[in-house]
Amino acid sequence: MIVRMWRGWTRPEDTDAYAEYIVGTGIAAYKATPGNQGAYLISRPDGDRSEFLTVSFWADHDSIVAFAGDDIEQAVFYPEDDRYLIDRETTVRHFTVH
Repeated sequence: MIVRMWRGWTRPEDTDAYAEYIVGTGIAAYKATPGNQGAYLISRPDGDRSEFLTVSFWADHDSIVAFAGDDIEQAVFYPEDDRYLIDRETTVRHFTVH
């Protein structure tokens, strides 16, 4: 199993709206992809902003390719991300679950 992780930040006042947006777009897309073993959106206050972390679990490399495309290191963004995000990672990290 492979874990895929991405981080982004919003203004505190956008925390709830962005969470709702990403659950309806990114998290839904993760879960709809064959080979996805689960996906979560977590957040926390981070000084004068809110930090978000997406954590998804995948059966194998090919499952991630089906979701993210051939360059699985590149983050996948959605149309309204620019409205909410004040900072973001443009790449993702992958870890092997032992």
